[in-house]
Amino acid sequence: MPSILVTRPLPSAVLARLREVAAVDVHSEGAMPADLLKQRIAGKDALVSVVTDDINASLLDAAVALKVVANIAVGYNNIDVAYARSRGVIVTHTPDVLTGSVADLTWGMILAITRRLAEGDRLVRRQGWKGFALDFMLGTELTGKQLGLVGFGRIARAVASRAPAFGMHVAYADVVDAAHAQDGGFERMSLDRLLNTSDVISLHVPLTPETRHLIDKRALTRMKRSAYLVNTARGPVVEEAALAWALEQRLIAGAALDVYENEPAVHPDLLPLENVLLVPHLGSATTETRTAMANLAVSNVIAVLAGRSPLTPVPA
Repeated sequence: MPSILVTRPLPSAVLARLREVAAVDVHSEGAMPADLLKQRIAGKDALVSVVTDDINASLLDAAVALKVVANIAVGYNNIDVAYARSRGVIVTHTPDVLTGSVADLTWGMILAITRRLAEGDRLVRRQGWKGFALDFMLGTELTGKQLGLVGFGRIARAVASRAPAFGMHVAYADVVDAAHAQDGGFERMSLDRLLNTSDVISLHVPLTPETRHLIDKRALTRMKRSAYLVNTARGPVVEEAALAWALEQRLIAGAALDVYENEPAVHPDLLPLENVLLVPHLGSATTETRTAMANLAVSNVIAVLAGRSPLTPVPA
């Protein structure tokens, strides 16, 4: 009977599907330490991982029986995909099923930072609110403003599709021209022009060597002083020290982050700032979406162990 290592607890109905086809070893005590993961992967035929698990060459060398790594995430920058393939290991991910939930959270973060909702909540909780005033805690309207999307994949397109409800014009910067962008009236721009002209900039690129610290001091100084930055992509796309500097200097109006360079740590200079919204990686955090992600990962494992093609392999 095949054996499977699962690095985080899954819904019971999802685990039951795995237990029908294999012996399942589940780590249920928070993040799995790297040394324990390396120890328990030995002899396993499949691994169900999350984005915080480092699936590197050393780990793969220890997993001599491994046939498939099923990552419960769209991104797979935590996996040495090229080395896995060289070892004959199939790598899968979970695209599509989380698109709507991440797009919804992106808009929640846009509204929260531009209307200062978390800042206001903190003020009320510390009993600092003195009552209504016409000039009190003024935010920014979205109607008539430009939403700039860096990257124009599935999630960015879902974010763009919601923009008309808020009266926003959408522009995007991507290495390829999006086939359906013109249908929605979305304008393609260079990254520099997008940074110069957008009122809200939302990041939707994978983490690659080219996108690491894509938003650095230079990029931040290209933005409007009235602009807001939103990151629901990957933490290292933004250089957090540079962002803290830009926020402290009021070079941009605010930022909203769901992901961080060194999760779960957050750059200490960001913590005291009122003009940054800090969200604990909740992009796909709905019961429906996380269950769908786990189910898709499990479906990939079951398919590979049965000798079939995976449903959603990572792109070649």
